[in-house]
Amino acid sequence: MSTDDGARIAAASLRKAAVCRGKTLDLASAAAHMMPGRAPSPIQNTRGFSRMPAQGRQLVYATGEWEIDLGRRELRTRGAPVPLGGRAFEIIEVLIKSVGELVTKDELLSRIWPGASVEENTLQVHISALRKALGADRGMLKTISGRGYRLLGTWEPTPPGPRPKARSLQPLVSEQVFQTNLPEATSALIGRDAVGQHLRDLLSAYRVVTLTGPGGIGKTRLALQVARDLFPDFGGDCLLVELASLSDPALLPSAVARVLGLRLAEDAASHTVAQLMGSKKLLLALDNCEHVIEAAAQFTETIVQLCPHVSILATSREVLRIDGEYVYRVPPLDVPPEDQADPAKVLEHSAAQLFVSRATAAQADFPPDRENLAAISAICRRLDGIPLAIEFAAASAATLGLRHVAARLGDRFGLLTSGRRTALPRHQTLRAALDWSYELLTEQEQQVLCRLAVFHGGFSLEAAAAVAKNATNTLPMIEDIIGKLATKSLVQLDATGPAGRWRMLETIRAYALEKLDEAGEAVHARRRHGEYFRDLFVPMSSGLPSTKSDGVAWDVRDIDNIRGALDWCFSPAGDLAIGVSLTAACVPMWLNLSLVAECRERAERALACPEIEQTLSARLRMQLYIAFGRAFVQSMGAGEQIRSVLSKGFEIATAINDVDAELRALWAMWCYLDHKGEHAEALGLAQRFTETARQKGDSADLLVGERLIGYTAHYLGDQVEARRHLQRVVEGYVAPSGQRHMIWFQHDQHVVAKVLLARVLCLQGFLDQAMHLARESLEQARASGQTLTLRYVLGWGLCPLSLISGDLEISEEAVAMLVELAVRRGLPFWQTVGRAMEATLAIRRGDFASGSAWLRGVLDAKPDWILRFPDFLGAFAEGLAGSGKLSEALSTVERPLADAKQGEACWYLPEMLRIKGEILLRIGVDEAEAEARFREALDVAQQQGALLWELRSATSLARMLRRDRSKEARQILAPVYSRFTEGFDATDLRAARVTLETLR
Repeated sequence: MSTDDGARIAAASLRKAAVCRGKTLDLASAAAHMMPGRAPSPIQNTRGFSRMPAQGRQLVYATGEWEIDLGRRELRTRGAPVPLGGRAFEIIEVLIKSVGELVTKDELLSRIWPGASVEENTLQVHISALRKALGADRGMLKTISGRGYRLLGTWEPTPPGPRPKARSLQPLVSEQVFQTNLPEATSALIGRDAVGQHLRDLLSAYRVVTLTGPGGIGKTRLALQVARDLFPDFGGDCLLVELASLSDPALLPSAVARVLGLRLAEDAASHTVAQLMGSKKLLLALDNCEHVIEAAAQFTETIVQLCPHVSILATSREVLRIDGEYVYRVPPLDVPPEDQADPAKVLEHSAAQLFVSRATAAQADFPPDRENLAAISAICRRLDGIPLAIEFAAASAATLGLRHVAARLGDRFGLLTSGRRTALPRHQTLRAALDWSYELLTEQEQQVLCRLAVFHGGFSLEAAAAVAKNATNTLPMIEDIIGKLATKSLVQLDATGPAGRWRMLETIRAYALEKLDEAGEAVHARRRHGEYFRDLFVPMSSGLPSTKSDGVAWDVRDIDNIRGALDWCFSPAGDLAIGVSLTAACVPMWLNLSLVAECRERAERALACPEIEQTLSARLRMQLYIAFGRAFVQSMGAGEQIRSVLSKGFEIATAINDVDAELRALWAMWCYLDHKGEHAEALGLAQRFTETARQKGDSADLLVGERLIGYTAHYLGDQVEARRHLQRVVEGYVAPSGQRHMIWFQHDQHVVAKVLLARVLCLQGFLDQAMHLARESLEQARASGQTLTLRYVLGWGLCPLSLISGDLEISEEAVAMLVELAVRRGLPFWQTVGRAMEATLAIRRGDFASGSAWLRGVLDAKPDWILRFPDFLGAFAEGLAGSGKLSEALSTVERPLADAKQGEACWYLPEMLRIKGEILLRIGVDEAEAEARFREALDVAQQQGALLWELRSATSLARMLRRDRSKEARQILAPVYSRFTEGFDATDLRAARVTLETLR
């Protein structure tokens, strides 16, 4: 900026209305005001709190190395002033005068902000500033919880000593006239009201506040608005110094001097400007400091040390890093969430408000209708809520249309070029805004920034080093560079995750990726990115210890990195071997996150590569086969392709003597057979799993095999054997370290064994114990935060148990919980199971027509469920019978009966026989056939050790016989009822008791 430019700015500032207690000064008075050498005079703050004048014998309070000088309004340590805002000093003044007594919060608010409505968090901001100023002695400012504050220590009052030489400076102007050169706002500042109030509080607590953030985030507009809002009550000048056009950092002091109206040489020093400022009260806004950051920091530190009543509000993409600086990182605007179901609520978010405001200004008839709001929401999210980018997008939408803008955001730097002609050059296009920051980086910083752009959604320092380091960029250097990029607002610490994780705004990342392509380093960086995550996940998927992760929970944070790496690996420029290995390794992660469809799609793509047999090692092929089979089983695939693929994986595992892989393959094949309802063959695999684990010598693996045997025995109808195996697991299982079993088998083995034991106990007649175990399992699953375990507990435990035992209130609550979980986590299979259970609940409540209609739809769509869910078929038959459709009800029970008698899903056979007997009775054709079914059900239930089914069959038979064979009916029912020791409030026991009463 030339001297003439400075003179013009000064003249323009003089022509602005100068405000002093509501009076407007003429140009001559203002010019006189700008001349140095005027004597200070006390002023009265507009809020009524007196500013203490320098003259008089105000005391200095001292303790140890600390001094509080009431006359000079200074807090000093070892004789050196500590930067402290005016309001913060007023608080410490009140506290020191209270001589160690408690000062309540209300008293502080009324004395520091008399007559103003101030919230308590404003006081907390200033208390934080005081504690920061006290540093290691912050404990002297003690909080009395819920009441107020006390200043500890023995503070001795002494008369003030001679004023230091640096303080004998004359003020630049008389405090009688307050001036500003702040430009008038041309449009409303949207979405920054709360931020503005917070910054005003900060400026009364700290003397240096730096607004930082990436280009286009709105630092300058926010700073100008805050300064405008402060000016009427500030009691001093508020002046803007624009540094963007300053090319030589050495000229910064003279640039400030020109705005102040001082005629100084261009090589003026910061100390000279500070001397001329003296004790003047001034808010100085230094805008765009990043390209002269060292000079800005040195100048600001000098002013803070020598000018006690000057506050500085700086804007910079890089922080000043000086003592007393409060750094405020300007956040993006609030963007509508992706799952915002109501488009009308989109306009509650400031990013959308800004978009609509700017689009309407450019096109008066711009319609913010439902369809447009959905598109606006998506655009704002993709632009990270950056105001400058949103303004560009709104201007483009007004001329090109929303759909065109949304579709072309992949080329956002070519599209978003509609900046204001009067804006600074770097704000006229989105690319120019980022070019400004990029060109301020060193070559090494540019290289690291571009390589980090391959990360999707965030990265750790270790991951960054794996991708960005080379012969010159060592790990410590990478850490240092990331720290520098963070101070320059190009990367940011991810506060939502654990410490040491970083991320880029998507707009900055897109820019850096362009630069990476231009440098010809994209393939190299992406290969390193893929290799890092392959090396991270392969040990995890194999259950091997890994120092790079903290278990399954870690996986959630890098799901986007995995997707990006796989997309590149299977692209023409990618690396197939990395992609296949990574796909196989990530199957546990996808299944743990319930991303079953994605898991299946990724595995299928890897398996379809024709190069697999030639290019992959046997171990990699084995991992892929087992992973692919697990993915398809979990997505309810039951074709022969799955059996074939899993068999290939198992054969390779056996050939290379990988026992852990054998166990994973056996478990996946067992799951496959269980999903098909082929429990007899599944039992053989469970026994083989147990034998393999026994040979391996791992007790935890052995107990997993016991769980598989217990589960299968339960479904085959051997409840005594099932209980024996499951009891061993519940009493003895301890999860191995590293979450190996969670990675391999997807569930907490102890919890699922407990809920399976609850099913067995229920059938054995221990209804209270069963419900207690089921509820306990639910609480443990909730506490663990493991979605798949919670789904298992609800779907296989609490929901069916409450339906079987007749506790319909608990059933309604549990089924609703299952459906909500399945919908929220995108689990279509469990959504269907939940709906089928809702239909069963309706039938239990007597709503036969709608319940059976609902179940019909489910069973027609899932014909393979006949073996897996015979209880749904039983409920469907009861619903049909209750609706009067007796012939269809009878035919419905025939298929599962035939399957059960062949050895599949035998656990429900006694109940299905009983239901058939009830239907035959209602038809009224052959009571002898009905009696035969009841007696057969009794026999099978006794053989299975299923006392609950035995009671139901005995109750049905006794009701049939009570008319003319009541003694025989009582002899059948009474002994069964007498074997129960608990659960007497259950529906079945109440029904049996009522029947026995009628047989007395």
